[in-house]
Amino acid sequence: MINIVPYNNTWAAMFEAEKKLLQSVIGEWICGSIEHVGSTSVVGLAAKPVIDVMLGVKSLDESKTAIDVLIQSGYNYYPYKTEVMHWFCKPSPEFRTHHLHLVPYNSELWIERIQFRDHLRENPQVADEYAALKRKLAANYSDNRELYTENKWPFIQKVLQSINQNTI
Repeated sequence: MINIVPYNNTWAAMFEAEKKLLQSVIGEWICGSIEHVGSTSVVGLAAKPVIDVMLGVKSLDESKTAIDVLIQSGYNYYPYKTEVMHWFCKPSPEFRTHHLHLVPYNSELWIERIQFRDHLRENPQVADEYAALKRKLAANYSDNRELYTENKWPFIQKVLQSINQNTI
């Protein structure tokens, strides 16, 4: 079930703890940085209480060997959007506290996620619109995570287009 909750001040600390764990467990695969992304990374934004972590890697092929290490460290691997990332959750698929996305550093997906996060952080009105949309979608698709996610995409695309138009 999709549950949107008010912003929780502990989310930033949860990310920092996970970042330290990841640096110690798979530091050799890190290329670039480890970023807190998703709604829990935006102060004040309502969100599903799941910390989204995006970890930069040199390539998906070169980071395949990190999958087993992460599984041994408590992550569950799923072949989701395998053309752009390696995706994990923990502690279990039924109860998730963290999502981990191994994404090629500075890839299109990497850049879009950082741009979207930063735009929400800098534009509270846009963040409020996004929160309202998420609450509506969670009510409409409470038992269908795929439809919930899919129906957020037009809003995200619109924001990304507005960012890119301003940078031209």
